Amino acid sequence: MTGTTSAAGTTTGATPATVRRGTLTLPVAPLGPENPLPPLHPLDEAHRLAPAELAVLPPDAARQATYAPLTSVLPTRLNDGYGRAREATEVATLVLENDRLRATVLPGWGGRIHSLFHKPTGRELLYSNPVLQPANFALNGAWFSGGIEWNIGATGHTTLSCAPLHAAAVPAPDGGQLLRLWEWERLRDTPFQVDLWLPAGSDFLYAGVRIRNPQDTTAPVYWWSNTAVPEHSGTRVLVPADSAWHFGYRRRLRRVPVPGTPEGPDRTRPWHGDHHPADYFYDVPAGARKWIAALGADGHGLVQTSTAALAGRKLFVWGTGPGGRRWQRWLTEPGTPGYAEIQAGLARTQLEHLPLPAGEELSWLEAYGPLTADPARSHGADWAEARTHTGRALEAALPAATLDAALAAWRPHADLDPGEPLHTGSGWGALEVARGGYELPGTPFDPAALGPAQRPWLALLDTGRLPGHALPAAPPGPTLVARAWREKLECATPGGPLTDYHLGIAQWHAGDLAQAVRSWERALAGGPSPWPLRALAVADACAGHPTRAAERALTATELALAEPATTEPALTALATEAVTALLTASRPDAARALLDRLPASVRARGRLRLLAARTELALGQREAARALFDEPFEIPDLREGEESLHTTWAALTDEPLPAHYDFRMRPEDGPEPA
Repeated sequence: MTGTTSAAGTTTGATPATVRRGTLTLPVAPLGPENPLPPLHPLDEAHRLAPAELAVLPPDAARQATYAPLTSVLPTRLNDGYGRAREATEVATLVLENDRLRATVLPGWGGRIHSLFHKPTGRELLYSNPVLQPANFALNGAWFSGGIEWNIGATGHTTLSCAPLHAAAVPAPDGGQLLRLWEWERLRDTPFQVDLWLPAGSDFLYAGVRIRNPQDTTAPVYWWSNTAVPEHSGTRVLVPADSAWHFGYRRRLRRVPVPGTPEGPDRTRPWHGDHHPADYFYDVPAGARKWIAALGADGHGLVQTSTAALAGRKLFVWGTGPGGRRWQRWLTEPGTPGYAEIQAGLARTQLEHLPLPAGEELSWLEAYGPLTADPARSHGADWAEARTHTGRALEAALPAATLDAALAAWRPHADLDPGEPLHTGSGWGALEVARGGYELPGTPFDPAALGPAQRPWLALLDTGRLPGHALPAAPPGPTLVARAWREKLECATPGGPLTDYHLGIAQWHAGDLAQAVRSWERALAGGPSPWPLRALAVADACAGHPTRAAERALTATELALAEPATTEPALTALATEAVTALLTASRPDAARALLDRLPASVRARGRLRLLAARTELALGQREAARALFDEPFEIPDLREGEESLHTTWAALTDEPLPAHYDFRMRPEDGPEPA
């Protein structure tokens, strides 16, 4: 590399970066339709502590772990319509490139950086998944592994994991182009942007991130950048910390030493570490530089570093046991190397949310690039020497002062008009801007993005009422639940069953459960409908009335079965909930009768196959239940940490769990890690 390097990391005489459109052909399992039922059930999020566990955390982390936890993923919907059949598909990409690095971004899939290729060495720096296979890890369902993902909203993988983002090219501080990605995060109503910038001649990709709170109240915020790195036998993860908080799927926190105890596994070497999947949230000293690296046995690898605001660092490992290995295969294709994740976030752990006052913003700069260290020192037994040596290698490659200067250089560009779009996200931001009149320099939400899902709410905004009066035969569209929209629904004139249905959902989200029930009961006054009946069934289940919940869920499904306009996704979702409710109410005979009435295409789905086996077990028909397992099936939307497969098998037989059903992510018993 020739020329001199500026304070912001630009090499004079080097070629400025450019942004261009492209495509990539990958085997893709299509996302399929959204679940049309509003997600009213309590949130099933694996990263949640029992109250007694909070006592082990430092006081500030304990406060933040109890601050504004998410209770549902409303107003978003669940993405569970995908399968396991992949087709070669042309995927839109945006490529940011200088003479040293090439970053390939998937704007239609959460803005994921799919590849970061270092040209001088010919190295792919990330674990770049050769397939796009959705799995049930995001807060709202569909997520996929690999690359660098941007997680915003609340504890867990963002609801935008598989969603399109807005994108455009913007002038970069060095005269080249940066790639801006932006969207409206709907769980917390916080617009955000990620500005990807490759300074001329730089070996490091910069990511300038900004989260804004345009609301008139404080908003909880959450951010973690997750980077998948190859999990080779010689990989070591290095970070400036001597201890970490271990979090496993038993939902317990324990402080543990890094790299580990002499008699235990080396937690810095994913291939040789835990038996089960685990998180390690590192205790990075407040005054230390923020970085984390994954280096191979040859000393080469990737480093992530940032300015001080992004203070947290974490390692996620799948573990060496059969469950973690099965998940790795599930998320990609046979023969693909495994991966671990090195992560960076706003808080010490991913269990925490931070307050962002009204009208304020958070911003910081991250950097991703190649790092080379002496393997004898970075991989040696002396941990203090290993992390100190690696930190010095980072300082030589990218001084902290250079990163701070790059942040200062980027900030004036964060407000620049992005101009012509390269990709279009959702219309929800445009709707919120129309409602709130927000000025958001740098992240315009064009009214042209408004679509069918937003138009009823635009009508409510303009006319004071929702279009339509009666509940439709097909599932109603999505509901907005923020306080401002709930108040508009309460004041809508005239109202009617459709308005009452949406109002009940907004009231449920606000915690006003009694009023929600009243609204859904009013919605039924115009005649029977599966949609408010199903909502009332959920309310009954949450209130501890399983018999009434089962009856209402069954009736809702029967109404849908009798209606030709009912879509298959709606019928699948209703039937799944109804059979589950009937089993909970000890009515397996009714569950079997309902299963027998379902179309073959619905019964064939893996989730319904498992429910059929549970039904046969409840009826005492072990042979029939075993027959369902003996013809192997898959549950495409099997949830992270879900235990229904192996617990059903254990109730059926004492035989070992077949490998293709083994997704276990936690030990049944045994001591905590040392």
